[in-house]
Amino acid sequence: MKEQFSVSLMCMDLLNIKEQIKILNEKADYYHVDIMDGHYVKNITLSASFIKAIQPLARIPIDVHLMTEYPQDYIDEVAEAGATFICPHAETINKDAFRVINHIKRTGCKVGVVLNPATPFSYVDHYIHLIDKLTIMTVDPGFAGQPFIEEMLEKIKIAKEFKQKHQLNYLIDVDGSCNKKTFKKLHHAGTEIFILGSSGLFSLDNDLTKAYDKMLKLFKQETGSKGDIL
Repeated sequence: MKEQFSVSLMCMDLLNIKEQIKILNEKADYYHVDIMDGHYVKNITLSASFIKAIQPLARIPIDVHLMTEYPQDYIDEVAEAGATFICPHAETINKDAFRVINHIKRTGCKVGVVLNPATPFSYVDHYIHLIDKLTIMTVDPGFAGQPFIEEMLEKIKIAKEFKQKHQLNYLIDVDGSCNKKTFKKLHHAGTEIFILGSSGLFSLDNDLTKAYDKMLKLFKQETGSKGDIL
């Protein structure tokens, strides 16, 4: 499988949204939109209104990461705004996971589930066959720029092995510190989608086109990749 890249829009230059979306439409595979409610995590970031604003410009799927205490309250709103994937945290849906998954499916969106660093893979094994994407956090949720948690490499390997053993189709993406220092380790562990933020993309150059090209060059240098996941 060819590796894919998802760009975290909370890290973009919000004063140049239209220009940056046009650039990323031609380069990235997904847009990653973080919605934080100030309760599940202390930060507050993007919203359904933001999704609605970029949706007419977007030419690639919009992946919505719900870092919210009550994700059920956001599902219909973000679906109507233009989400492609809706991804609540496993920790927030444990008491009614099947109901939430079915709710997302009814909107026509694809289902993702996110695992915090301290949450084991086994937390989702009873419903993982129902989801389209598994996001493994390699930093604690809530803020950009945190250090990479090495212990998550084993969780990525477990998710990859489980997928292959049971012939499942969920995508494995990683959120947190995907950059030059971690590309090789993440690639080797089985990451399929790399979520890029400040350290992995936007800090590489003030010109976003140049920054993206630099990221790809670094990725290929670090991983030896010619287009396929190991």
